[in-house]
Amino acid sequence: MDVKKLSLTAIKAMKYAYAPYSGYCVGAALLGESGRVYTGCNIENASYTPTVCAERTAVFKAVSEGERAFMMLAVVGGKDGEVTGAFPPCGVCRQVLAEFCAPDMPIILVKDADGNGETHTLSELLPLAFKLD
Repeated sequence: MDVKKLSLTAIKAMKYAYAPYSGYCVGAALLGESGRVYTGCNIENASYTPTVCAERTAVFKAVSEGERAFMMLAVVGGKDGEVTGAFPPCGVCRQVLAEFCAPDMPIILVKDADGNGETHTLSELLPLAFKLD
């Protein structure tokens, strides 16, 4: 799968976000080594702590279905469901990604509704990840 197609899949996933408190909708599309794509959106909660980010939703869906190796992630976000620039994963999501993804895995930060963005590696976004080893 190419970067553009994965980015557009993330934009579609953003439409399912449940963000009545912040108004910021985020979508993610995670490409598994199997070739399957797992999508996620952010899901907010009134007490905020149970809120889950789009990236973790996608990772947890994938892992719960047996996928453990990933090739690429696209993330998109914006106010009121409109793409409004790059939305990098939060620190918690970066650490979850580090558990399952290679440090050189590309992460596309989608910047516009056409799927254009910038690419970073996981290690660029989380240079000193806490790891089991």
